[in-house]
Amino acid sequence: MQRKPDNSRRVAVDGHSVVTYEYGDGPETIFLLNGGPGLPCDYLREPMLRLLDQGYRVVTYDQLGCGASDKPDDPALWDIGRYAAEVENVRTAIGLGPVHLLGHSWGGWLAIEYALTYPDALKSLILSNTAGDLPHLAQELDRLRGALGSETMAMMRRYEAEGRFKHPEYEAAVTLLNYRHVLRLDEWPDPVTRSLDDWNMAVYGAMQGPNEFLYIGNLKDWNRIPDMHRIAVPALVLVGLHDELTPACAMRMHQALPDSRIKVFRNSSHMPFYEEPAAYFETLTGFLAEVTGSTSA
Repeated sequence: MQRKPDNSRRVAVDGHSVVTYEYGDGPETIFLLNGGPGLPCDYLREPMLRLLDQGYRVVTYDQLGCGASDKPDDPALWDIGRYAAEVENVRTAIGLGPVHLLGHSWGGWLAIEYALTYPDALKSLILSNTAGDLPHLAQELDRLRGALGSETMAMMRRYEAEGRFKHPEYEAAVTLLNYRHVLRLDEWPDPVTRSLDDWNMAVYGAMQGPNEFLYIGNLKDWNRIPDMHRIAVPALVLVGLHDELTPACAMRMHQALPDSRIKVFRNSSHMPFYEEPAAYFETLTGFLAEVTGSTSA
């Protein structure tokens, strides 16, 4: 059963509105930015609610274009700079002070962009299963795709060149990659399938591409590694050994950040909070205890 938020509100954003989910009343706030883009926050929100048991306040929201938030049909809105301003709009509307910002996947790119734009809004930064350099990520994804074999790789290239992303052979290859590098569980948890079933692919396609392994949207050249030395707050980089956003991507961020720790989960891909929850939350709460100076919030 889904836990109802202690508070939920609509926040005005760029002539539209987004819906927030707020839990707990602890003195330290974990602000979650989920992946996608265009994906409702259910899949990340629900496992992170265990942080309430440690005394933290947990806040997140459905980004514009997905979930319970407005879904305007305006491609000009699907821009990472606009989304960073949206995050600040939500944080200030709720009345949050500086937060511990956790970004997962696309939410990690957004968290990096936000941290560079609004540095005073952060107490710490958690970059979970994400990347700071998307051209480098594209090279890593080609390596993962290549492991399917040269004939499969050639098939994928052919259908991509023809724009035939829905061809059964192509979709079968993507499905296999998803089970290798997105979530290595026989059955995917309900919050994950709930988010996936309500994915706004117009947003995803405009910013990223047709699937997790081909970046042709407006983010394809995004690279903030040269700027990440300006992020002065303590940072934690989390990655699965089999992650689509690979350990090599994680190392680039870790090396660029001036005050960073890194953890690789050996039995996980892109969602270690489902694949290795005990290890994931031990690492996360240990980091939060370190930066808050307590065993809990």
